[in-house]
Amino acid sequence: MIKYTIDENAVKTRLDVYLLDKLDNITRSGIKKLIEAGNITLNGKVVKAGTELKRGDIVQVEMPSPVCTDIVPEDIPLNIVYQDKDLLVVDKPQGMVVHPASGNYSGTLVNALLYCVDNLSSINGEIRPGIVHRLDKDTSGLMLVAKNDFAHNNLSRQISQKTCVREYLALLEGVVKKDEGQIITHIGRDPHDRKRMAVVPDLVGKVAITHYWVEQRYAHYTLVRFRLGTGRTHQIRVHAKYMGHPVVGDPVYNTKANKFDLRGQLLHSCFIQFVQPSTGQILSFESKVPNYFAEVLQKLD
Repeated sequence: MIKYTIDENAVKTRLDVYLLDKLDNITRSGIKKLIEAGNITLNGKVVKAGTELKRGDIVQVEMPSPVCTDIVPEDIPLNIVYQDKDLLVVDKPQGMVVHPASGNYSGTLVNALLYCVDNLSSINGEIRPGIVHRLDKDTSGLMLVAKNDFAHNNLSRQISQKTCVREYLALLEGVVKKDEGQIITHIGRDPHDRKRMAVVPDLVGKVAITHYWVEQRYAHYTLVRFRLGTGRTHQIRVHAKYMGHPVVGDPVYNTKANKFDLRGQLLHSCFIQFVQPSTGQILSFESKVPNYFAEVLQKLD
């Protein structure tokens, strides 16, 4: 059960609009269905989606359990760079969806994991077994997968406490002037397009922290290394756009022409470091950028 107390900043906001900025990965129509089903209440009562909020109102949200979808294990090749009794480190290719979702229940990383791994953690239910953190479909690179709930909780805690180091390489539009820096904003749903994320006012979104270092400057592009301080949806892609240097090939946050005939953004999870939950050993893994990424860099050289 999630509980929200309405303050003066949300007064006269529609209930469904208010929850759009609070609940991740759910549409306005999805919120309306939850309201109609009684999963969302206002002051203990079921009300209409368009009900305007008042100061002091109590909104309660009870998310339904995932519906069993009988996800089928599939023999899809995976690049497993490390595996022990607690976890796996997988190098995900661009174009692979991490877990099944509406209308897309095959060909995902989860389908592949169910085929080649005997046990996966159950914390995220039947839809996302083992998935500790996600990568966007067209973002490639290293991901952590938990085999049991103990490891899942431990790794999730490392991520939330910022002791798990996650770094990415991205090719950005334009020449970034500063050699390094830190971006601190709040990220939430784009008020003009609910399928996108955006930098939003402090009271609306969640704090997002990204550190960056310039790796290489080209005539019209910059190769940048990013380190996540938080893990918001599309965080690096949104912060790159906020810098004025969107990720090359990003179909959502980059309006410039795709000059390299890319299938998605040039963003790669290149480094991860964490503590093995059972042994306490520090483990580090690196991944080179995939061939299509390297070929673009070669052209720029």
